This record gives sequence, C-alpha cells and structure tokens, in this order.
Amino acid sequence: MKDTVTQKHDVLLFLHSLQQTSSSSPVESRPRSHSLLPSLTVPSVAVNGHKPPASSVSPSPLPPIEKPTIPKSSKTKAEILKEFRAKAGRPHIPEHVLVRDTLYLLQGISGNYVIFEEANGEEEKKVIFRESSVRRQSSSSEPPLTYVLQKWHISPSTQALVLRLSELGHLYSRVSAFVQDSEGQPSIGLIKQSLCHHLQQQLTEYYRMVAVLESQMKTKDDPALEDAPQTSTGLTLRRLEVWTEDWTLRMRMMSVSVEACRGNSGGALVSSIHEYTDNGDPFVSKPFFATLHRWIYSGDLHDPFLEFFVAVDPQLANQNYLKRNSFDPEDLRERETGAKIWKSKYKFRKDMLPRFVGEEFGRKIFSTGKSLNFIRYSCQDSEWVATRSKLSTTGKVLKYSDIAGLERSIDSAYQVASKRLFDMFFDKFKLMDHLLALKSYLLLGHGDFAEHLMETLSPHLAKPANNLQRHKLTSSLETAIRATNAQFDSVDVLRRLDARMLEFTHGEIGWDVFTLEYKVDSPVDTVLDPEAMRTYLRIFSHLWRMKRVDIALRNSWMKITSESKSFARVPALRADWHQIRIAMSEMIFFIRQLQSYTHLVVIEGCWKELQEFLKKKEGDLDSLIQAHRAYLERMETRAMLLRSKQGKREQYLSDVKECFDRALNFVEGV
Repeated sequence: MKDTVTQKHDVLLFLHSLQQTSSSSPVESRPRSHSLLPSLTVPSVAVNGHKPPASSVSPSPLPPIEKPTIPKSSKTKAEILKEFRAKAGRPHIPEHVLVRDTLYLLQGISGNYVIFEEANGEEEKKVIFRESSVRRQSSSSEPPLTYVLQKWHISPSTQALVLRLSELGHLYSRVSAFVQDSEGQPSIGLIKQSLCHHLQQQLTEYYRMVAVLESQMKTKDDPALEDAPQTSTGLTLRRLEVWTEDWTLRMRMMSVSVEACRGNSGGALVSSIHEYTDNGDPFVSKPFFATLHRWIYSGDLHDPFLEFFVAVDPQLANQNYLKRNSFDPEDLRERETGAKIWKSKYKFRKDMLPRFVGEEFGRKIFSTGKSLNFIRYSCQDSEWVATRSKLSTTGKVLKYSDIAGLERSIDSAYQVASKRLFDMFFDKFKLMDHLLALKSYLLLGHGDFAEHLMETLSPHLAKPANNLQRHKLTSSLETAIRATNAQFDSVDVLRRLDARMLEFTHGEIGWDVFTLEYKVDSPVDTVLDPEAMRTYLRIFSHLWRMKRVDIALRNSWMKITSESKSFARVPALRADWHQIRIAMSEMIFFIRQLQSYTHLVVIEGCWKELQEFLKKKEGDLDSLIQAHRAYLERMETRAMLLRSKQGKREQYLSDVKECFDRALNFVEGV
C-alpha cells in the first residue's frame, strides 16, 4: 500500500471506506480478510459498569472527499490563443492552404502565402511568408465591390516545416535550370547529353510524384481563405515531409553533381560524376565507352565534340602517308610531314582523362588506338580484316562496373596491336636490314668499302667544294660498291645509298662537305626519322675524318719506310728522320686505338643493347622509337667524346679534331 497509495485524497477515501464497513457490520460477522486490519471505531467507555449502546458512541461518518477535476468546458491555451487572434483579426492560416502553397514550392513556383524571392543572384533564393493579403469583403455581393486588408498568422513551428519542404523546390529549380541551359547550347557533347537525358528522366519521375501528391489534396475553387474548409484533407505538412524525404536526398545529390559538372565536358565530366559514384554504372559513361571501344578495336576516333582524352590534329587529320618506294624530290620534301604523323597526328589530353582510368592505363589505351590507326593507314596491311576480327574477340563489352575486365581487355588489345606492328616492321618493311645497312655504310662497318670509297674519292675531294660535281661522287660510290663485298647486299639497300655534298662556304674543300646519305621512306621513316638521320650523319662525319687521318698516316708511313734507306745515307738527317718516324708511329697508334674504341667498344656495345631490346619485342612503336633514339644518343656521346656539362659538351671533341688537323698537316709537311 505504501507504493501504490501516494496521494493524500486517496488515503483519506480509503480510511473512510474502512470506517463505514466496520460500523455497518458486527465484529463477529466481519470477514476474515479484515481481521488483521486495525479498528477505526472509538472504543466504548463503561459508565457505572454499563456499556453505552454502540449507536450512541460511534462517530458520525466523514463526508466523501472527491478528487478535483478540470471542468469539461475549459479550453487549452492554444485554443484560447487561437480565438484571441481570430477576434483580433489575425487568424491562423488553415493547414490545407499551406499544403497547397507547399506543393507550388515543390515545383519552384511561389504560392499565395509562401513565396520564393531571389537573393544574391539568380541561383540563390529565400522563402518569405506573406501574412497579409487583400480580399473581397464577403458581405458585398453587389457592386460596388469593397476590399479589405486581411492579416494571417503562421506559427514558427509551421514556418520551420515549410522551410524544410521548400528546400526540395529550390534544388529542383537548380537542376531544371541546368538541363534547360545545357540543351540550349549550340554544341553540347555526347556525355553532357547523356547527363541531361538522365536528369530529365529523374525530373519526370519527380513530376509524377508531385502529381500524386496533388491528387491526395481536396481543394475548392473559392479563393477566399475564410471559406476554405477547416477539416483534414488527407494530406498534411507532416505527411508531405515524410513522402518527400527520399526525393530530397536524391535531389541534393543531383544538385551537387550538377554544380560539380558545370563547365566540364568529356572525360572531365566523367571524372566529376565518378567522385559521387560508390557502385554501379554511371549513366554518363555510355558515350565514353562507345568511343573507347571504337578506338581500341578499330583505331578510329569518333569524337565530334572533343570529349575524349585523345585528340586529333586538324591539319594532319586527312594527311596521307608517304608512298613507299618513292624518292621523287617533291615527295621527299613531304617526308618530314610523313614522319610527324605518328608523333603529332594524335595527342594525349590528360585533362580529359577520367580518374578511374589512370594516366598509365590511359597512355596504354592511347598507344593501342594509335597503333591500329597506323597499321590501317600507313602500313596498308592486307591482313587487317583478320587482325581486326582477332582484336574484337579479345575482350567483352567494356563497362564501368567491371574495371578489372576493362583492364584485361585493354591489355589484350594492346599486346595484339603492338605485336602486329612489330612483326610488320621487321618482316614486311625489313627494319633490321635498314639498321644493319646504316651500321655498315654510315657507321663504316664495312671497312673494305670505306677504304675503297676513300681512295676513289681522294682526287676529287682534295679540290675546292665549289668545283665538285655530283655525278662524279655517285660514280665513285657505285665503283666502290662493285669492287667490295657491298655488292652482295640486297638491291633495295644499295639503291638507297647516295653520295652528296653538304652546304659549303668559301674556302672549304671536298673533304669538308662530302657525306653519304641513306634514304628511307614510310613507314620506316617513323623510326628512322629526320632527327635520327641527322645524328647518323654527324657520326659519319666524325668517323669519316678519323678514317681519312688513318689512311693518310698509313700511306705516309709506307713512303717513309720505303725511303728510310735513302735518308740513312745522309748522317745529318738521320736523327731528324728518326724523330719523324717516332712521331708518326705515335700518331698511328693513337688513331688506331681511337678507331678500335669507337668501333669495337662504342658501336658494337650499343648495337648489342639494341639487339637485346629488339629480340624481346616488348612495348609499342613508341618504345621502339625511344630505344633507337637511346642507341644513337649513347653512340654519339661515347664515339664523339661528348661531355654532359653545358658549355663544355664538345670540349674533348674539339681536342680530337685539333689532333686530326695536326696529323694531316704533319703528313703534308713530311
């Protein structure tokens, strides 16, 4: 009882009920359940040995105590405040009217009592509650009409709820404006078109949701607010908030994506969407993967709006490659343009590369498509149909959701295209034969050919450069070929050799301007580009001068040896002649050591490194070009004794040239 009975009135009522029970029934007739309870009656006192009657001594019953209750006619404070505002002329706006205005706000339209107002630009909006309006007086049914200013009241809690709901309408306005502005642009990319198409689909679903909500609301045609029904319409602000919660989250994500994608296009747009993608296939990736599939499987770039991370040079887009086996002067002038096609026709655009691809992976894609395009339009591969069929079966459909499968497909296509291109260069276009020819003739690998050519040309090259005739040089070249083992080389290699003169100045002789030239055509000139051929010519000029000094010293030594007996007969010249022989022997030793170092250590060592790379056939055509360029750079640096320091790069080379000049002057003096 101590736990349950806690109120004073309840305790009194309980004790009073016990008293009435005990007074109405004798002790003998009390139930057993009350035997342990204390008696609440006043004990009787004996007077002269007599007990007074029970009725005379029992106290009168206590009046019943009732718990105070609130009268039914009393009202809550909210109802009292509502009646007060109605009497004061500022009644509450019915909820169904606010629901109607909120439905307008969800569509980006201002209502009668809740309106949107622009702030800080067109994109920013604020919500204003209009708590007063002009309405027609209800009593004036006939002209003249009278209007009165009516003021309304919206509670702070209701305002906060409407503000939360108005966020959805504001986000809808931003997304809808982005779609309309993008569709109005004259040139919109395929990826942005895909984005706008998906956003429009989402907005259509949003329209359907708003239409369903409007169907849940029952409204009248009477615009007068006081005539509107005050009962529930089936749609309240609370229910509206619950039903639009999912769309609010969705519209927030759409709005954030729209702001991130504003001003972007192509791969940059895909990267912006990728940041907000946790899983699944983003809608904007379809045009990107369609372009990617066409690029890596056929070598064609279909990108009308410049959205792909591969761009084509407009000046070289329709440029034809140099025809093979063509050495016409007009065609040779365009040779440099033909060599530029591989390097400059397509460019890698890092800013358009999607982030889920990666730069290394993107460059592999770039190389794959460029190799296929080169095979089609430069190599004129007759077996392209079979190659293309093989490439199409290397991978599945490219999808964003399967990045691992995408990498496998790209790797397979890259390996097939690179292998095909390597095989064509070494089997069809005989790149190795051209490299060997350059090593044999321009690097003086055929020693008998170089000596015979120099002996044949010596009478002509000793003349001034302006007296040289081109046909005599070519005639001497043909004679040297027929008289040496060079005649056993292939006809295609020999017809590419040519003897010509460089540009000369006044006072130069034939030795200073003579050079051999090896002509290459497309597509071999992609590897043996003009810069590489100029490097070959610089090395040839150095080796040719070294060979000239060696032959001059050798011929002079033979003369000195044959005439040594004649000089020995003159005692006065014997010591000087001995010193001349010692100096010449030192010169011969120096020049032959330099030749051995150049040919055996430098040229053969660099050639061995190049052969090791060519046997592997790894990488793409860019790797082959880079390997050949590194081969030439190492050979030029070591053979010509070039230094790595700026300003002193040709210091040793100048010293060697000075030694060559002194040796030639010594031979002429002797």
